[in-house]
Amino acid sequence: MAQWIEACGAGDVDEEDVIRFDHEGRVYAIYRSPEDRYFATDGLCTHEQISLADGLVMDDIIECPKHNGRFNYKTGEAKGAPVCVNLRTYPVKVEDGAVFIEV
Repeated sequence: MAQWIEACGAGDVDEEDVIRFDHEGRVYAIYRSPEDRYFATDGLCTHEQISLADGLVMDDIIECPKHNGRFNYKTGEAKGAPVCVNLRTYPVKVEDGAVFIEV
């Protein structure tokens, strides 16, 4: 059953950046877009399970720090080799200055 989990404070994620959030043995990535919207995906690259929180965010793209594979963090779509498997995305809401993801 899906549930909303508080992942971080809204101010914890800089604009056009990403942070790591761990919950019950899973790794998530929380993003803040240039439009000041929040997004969440699985936090590990689908290529070699490297933390995406160490990657580079540009517009709506997260680039993996190991082999530079790219994903659209808004849709999860794999956008550049060597990644070919999409990231799972999660619904996000912001309430009272906190970012929640539905897991």
